Amino acid sequence: MSNPQSPHPEPRRRIAAATPVQADVLVVGAGPTGLTAAHLLGSLGVRVLLVERNPTTSDDAKAISLDDESLRTLQSAGIDGAVYPIIVPGTGTKYFDVGGRPLVHARGLGDQRFGHPFKNPFAQPDLERVLVEELGHRPDVETRFRTRLFSLEQQPDRVRVGVGPSEGTGPVEHFDVSYVLGCDGGRSTVRELLSIPMQGRSFPDVWLVADTVGDPHDQRYGMHLGDPTRPSVIVPGRDGRCRYEFLLHPGEGVAGDPPPFELVRDLLRPYREITPDQVERAVSYTFNALLADRLRDGRCFLLGDAAHMMPPFAGQGLNSGVRDAANLCWKLADVLAGRSGDALLDTYDTERRPHAQAVIDLSVRLGRIVMTTSRGRARLRDLMVRTAMHTPQGRRYLTEMRYRPNTRVRSGAVVPLDGRYGSLVGTFLPQPRVLHGPHLQVTRLDDVLGRGWSLLGVGVTDADWNTAAHAGLPAGKRVSVVLDDRYPRDRPGRTAVADADGRLQALFGGLTGHFLLVRPDRLIAAVFPGDQAERVSHSLRRFAPAAGPDVSAAASDNPAEISHEVVRPRPAPTAHPVTESASHTQGGPR
Repeated sequence: MSNPQSPHPEPRRRIAAATPVQADVLVVGAGPTGLTAAHLLGSLGVRVLLVERNPTTSDDAKAISLDDESLRTLQSAGIDGAVYPIIVPGTGTKYFDVGGRPLVHARGLGDQRFGHPFKNPFAQPDLERVLVEELGHRPDVETRFRTRLFSLEQQPDRVRVGVGPSEGTGPVEHFDVSYVLGCDGGRSTVRELLSIPMQGRSFPDVWLVADTVGDPHDQRYGMHLGDPTRPSVIVPGRDGRCRYEFLLHPGEGVAGDPPPFELVRDLLRPYREITPDQVERAVSYTFNALLADRLRDGRCFLLGDAAHMMPPFAGQGLNSGVRDAANLCWKLADVLAGRSGDALLDTYDTERRPHAQAVIDLSVRLGRIVMTTSRGRARLRDLMVRTAMHTPQGRRYLTEMRYRPNTRVRSGAVVPLDGRYGSLVGTFLPQPRVLHGPHLQVTRLDDVLGRGWSLLGVGVTDADWNTAAHAGLPAGKRVSVVLDDRYPRDRPGRTAVADADGRLQALFGGLTGHFLLVRPDRLIAAVFPGDQAERVSHSLRRFAPAAGPDVSAAASDNPAEISHEVVRPRPAPTAHPVTESASHTQGGPR
């Protein structure tokens, strides 16, 4: 089995290590979660130092699926276009029964929710390489490889950190930052320095994972093979790559030990012939289902595997880390800019913990059901799935993956009001394509909203807009949603969008006369008629101070002017249909 030299050369440091650090946030760990966090913060004007103890990005293909919500997050940072060339826009997961016959093809809702394909296989080394390359275009982000965190000491207004060469051969540099993000994986140094335990369990089953090249599979979906004698997973990738996963029998392998090529060849024989040079990597490992006791500790935060670890059967490990970054980074930017108070940062744990635990639980359940080694349980599973597929409700439940946990945020920076639209609050705003501008360009909705808060008015009157303008809502972009196939006409202080393909009408047609207040992470914070604007503003006051009527009324078509410029008040530290399409967790089985 070959062990080729890493194809990713050590990324060049744009700023020499000797340069005094001028950073607001230290991000520890340059995996997908840390790289995403650095991009999000950098796109919002936050100065970031990203450190990684390894000499380069990882050559281990761990995660293999990006979901539509993760691609939308990358879109918000302006880098989705750079990522698309390395993914396979996929069509979900196909499950097979005891005898190898198809049971169900779980396809989700395609690109109908968030404007991107539902599930997308990729190779993690390729993703990390692209994300690092794109960081080179961000002047506010400095990246240092071969650098680790040695110490941190929290103060009321800053964190004193010590970083230095990973080998320990050079001096440790001490400096202050406002916040520290621990994105440094399951063996997190940040979590260890903060003495934060994790709760949950580990599983004794050993799995062999092999990433191969020259593979004949051309399916654009993952395959879960439910034969209880050898549960397996196959995920084809780009350019002849393919991921194989096999449950090992007792005595076949030990977690952490490199599996012999002979074992890999024997396991792959039913699917292909393989030579040692066609195995990019092969590992044996076990799974964990763990969640940190707290995701925030003062000015330090845990994200990704540092915060939670889960079995891979829901395909949500990496996507959960990206979801952490999307939830937290805009809040940090708002607090650093003085637009919000510290209480907003407490909502990171409040909002992310329930969903992270729910996804962990789902991953464990799916493993027990789909990857069971009990022939009786497997046959019962197959019978129940086939029976459900004969009913419209059951078919929809399975093919659209409605067994996933609900993503709705019920407590945090949201304002649930009584009324028929209360169920929309705390769900993610869908992203249809809309007509926008004087030439009626077809545009993704998020590209109109920009990067800050936004206020969407659906068929509301000028008087309603005036009331909202004087309520002090934390909204930087004002958007009129025009229905019934009418032209979108911009007005002073607000822009307009119209239906491009019928989806806008389907999503918002029942909301006429209401506003939707949408957070920078595209979560709907409130749905309300104009006469409730002051009540919503008051409820959010402890998270986002009132903007004032002059700021609201002057909202321009450039959200950066109001919504996402980082203002540093102190010196820098020294060196319905909508519910149906958005209320389920993003992503699905691999």
